[in-house]
Amino acid sequence: MKKKKEEHTDDMRPEYELDYSKAVRGKYSERLLKGGSNIVVLEPDVAKTFHDSATVNEALRKIIDLTQITRKTAAHKATGKLRHQRITE
Repeated sequence: MKKKKEEHTDDMRPEYELDYSKAVRGKYSERLLKGGSNIVVLEPDVAKTFHDSATVNEALRKIIDLTQITRKTAAHKATGKLRHQRITE
């Protein structure tokens, strides 16, 4: 005798039906936060240049270094001009 096929009302196959009653929302988010991770979404054109987090971090560190150098140089130039003006007045 043949078994009757179960009728499904949706298009999903029975082997793909998942039991979400045991699912945990944000299960791994705590692990990311403890590790000091910060997730950033790159635009597609930027992602073509930066393929992994190491290259992004390297580029950002260089920008930070250049910014600090530029600020120090600008501060020295500004204080030098002020001292020069005070002496000549």
